[in-house]
Amino acid sequence: ARAVNCEQGISKTPCGKCQACVEISQGRFVDLLEVDAATNTRVDEMRALLENAMYAPTAGRYKVYVIDEVHMLSTSAFNAMLKTLEEPPGHVLFILATTDPQKIPATVLSRCLQFGLRNLGPDLLATHLGHILNQENIQFEPGALRLIAKAARGSVRDALSLTDQAIAYSAGVVGEASVRQMLGSVDQQVVLQILQALANGDAKALLEVSNALAVASAPFAAILDELAAVAYRLSIAAFAGGLSPEDPDQAALSSLQGAFSPEDLQLIYQIATHARAELNLAPEESIGFSMALVRMLAF
Repeated sequence: ARAVNCEQGISKTPCGKCQACVEISQGRFVDLLEVDAATNTRVDEMRALLENAMYAPTAGRYKVYVIDEVHMLSTSAFNAMLKTLEEPPGHVLFILATTDPQKIPATVLSRCLQFGLRNLGPDLLATHLGHILNQENIQFEPGALRLIAKAARGSVRDALSLTDQAIAYSAGVVGEASVRQMLGSVDQQVVLQILQALANGDAKALLEVSNALAVASAPFAAILDELAAVAYRLSIAAFAGGLSPEDPDQAALSSLQGAFSPEDLQLIYQIATHARAELNLAPEESIGFSMALVRMLAF
């Protein structure tokens, strides 16, 4: 909306300072209309909206209609919209936002330019959170942001929600230990102990770790995920000639470099991922987890 209505001209970089940009940012621009389709599903409401679209903009170059969760509209409301989408007035832009494009009729989809918003990678997400916390003058540990970014699974909104929770949970300082406790994340030391016991062929140490985790009702699925992830990183390091200097766990993992052959790492990865999928088939999760560790040692 700012790009097409900025007083400096139409561009991909609106100034953000002119009257139109400021009013759009503050949500009081008369030619920007935001509609929640989840609560305005009826055809009468859509017809009223489209009738107003015929009139020229009041303050800007374009009227911009943002229809959120557009898949919630009724079939008759979509039919009412179709005529306007086929021959839209030159001064109108429609932005149809949805989390479920499969529910939008093909006749509507075929008249739209589609942009799929992708999830962000954990590194980019952690960097983004770090920038926000610096702007807000909130102390944080980089490891804590990596945990939040991983838990958010690429969603910026989820990452921000988790960061808000972490700030409240840890009394204003986003620390790795408190975030790990809040998320119920796996302590990296546990994974390193398991891998060290495997590297040494130490069955006693391996079972001691497993029994301690069972007593603590540890998140076994998450530990298996972490085992698979570490096996992957060590495998890549074996073929790339070493761990990446940018790897945040380089110091912790360096002690395991060369401790396993490439074949061993492939096996650990495979057993961990298969055991993760089969945990619900075990008599108890702790038994399924222990058996996976024994299997890694046996083979």
